[in-house]
Amino acid sequence: QAQLEESGGGLVQVGGSLRLSCLVSGNIFSFNAMAWFRQAPEKQREWVTTITTSGATNYIDAVKGRFTVSRDNAKNTVYLQMNSLKVEDTAVYYCAARGPELAWNYWGQGTQVTVSS
Repeated sequence: QAQLEESGGGLVQVGGSLRLSCLVSGNIFSFNAMAWFRQAPEKQREWVTTITTSGATNYIDAVKGRFTVSRDNAKNTVYLQMNSLKVEDTAVYYCAARGPELAWNYWGQGTQVTVSS
């Protein structure tokens, strides 16, 4: 069974940047889409962005123009470039994969992103 592993989280000041990575152990093409979700303290997990096998992307309004999702199929890796970070971006960020069952059934362990003012 494929596994997902996030990395790249950390502490950054307002306006700073971070790049998250999600390494897929297995064939990334076994999934029809990859996504990033996040969960802030005492809030529900929310979807942030999706990238399909064809490279089509979609974003939650709160991050449009600041975050960019991309993928390197040769490296079985999905990235989330986060620029102009805000305090409200503070959360645990999770990588997820959607298989043929069309559900986000594969998840990483999460990586903490903290934005300080």
